[in-house]
Amino acid sequence: MVGEIVGLFSEVPSGLIVDATLGGGGHSEALLESRPDITVLGLDRDPAALAAAGSRLARFGGRFRALHLRFDRLEEALEGVRASGVLFDLGVSSHQLDRPERGFSYRAGGPLDMRMDPSSGLTAADVVNTYPEAELVRVLREYADERFAVRIARAIVGARPLVDTAELAETIVAAIPAAARRTGPHPATRSFQAIRIEVNSELEVLEPALEAAIEGLAPGGRLAVLAYHSGEDRIVKSVLREASRTSPRGRPDLPPPPGFTPRLRLIRAAGRRPGETERVDNPRSTSARLRAAERI
Repeated sequence: MVGEIVGLFSEVPSGLIVDATLGGGGHSEALLESRPDITVLGLDRDPAALAAAGSRLARFGGRFRALHLRFDRLEEALEGVRASGVLFDLGVSSHQLDRPERGFSYRAGGPLDMRMDPSSGLTAADVVNTYPEAELVRVLREYADERFAVRIARAIVGARPLVDTAELAETIVAAIPAAARRTGPHPATRSFQAIRIEVNSELEVLEPALEAAIEGLAPGGRLAVLAYHSGEDRIVKSVLREASRTSPRGRPDLPPPPGFTPRLRLIRAAGRRPGETERVDNPRSTSARLRAAERI
């Protein structure tokens, strides 16, 4: 949804835009090309992504810089500067999925890693080989709404020690009833997603990162968030709606108390989906939902 992102930031004041999930630098490149009066600060916890984006965006010189930071450290990255825009493109990147050695994909054998930052501690191997069965059930249900969570968790515990992603995928598939395997996405998709979210604390850090982004925006600055997972989108929707309230929670019938003012004006309250052409050209975009708001 690069075109939609560029459009959202076309009206913000001149200044700094923070790409809080830099990845390969595609969104940053489009923004820098569209607005000669902006600079971009890219954040990413993946050193490989920083290197790839740095090479791609070198032609912009001093208009682009990048930091090896997780996006919940946004306040630290801003150093007191007010941003004209902040962009979050959540989830795992295609670059990470397409490299078997990173361990994100069930499609090819690789190490049980799944860390976005290879220098961080917890790995997928730690989750699948050390978590108690009840904890595995929690992860699968909470982060993937997996209806066969109990069966899958029991199978994982029974197959320990699991050594690579291919073995993990086979274990998950075997635990799911044959009838359920015949339709929908690959049977291991949801479980791999849930384990990845657990490894990287993706939902845990999202709300504080969004709050930091709202506080770091200049008046007229905009926040845009692309979410691909229902849990992510629920958090985004809740934070944006709370920041745009014109009355206290639960009492829309009463006037706001003194000093109560909304911080945001919603632009994409209902969320926007990719168009049919983009879904066909890029199937990974199918689940994307874009929400946006403007700082008052």
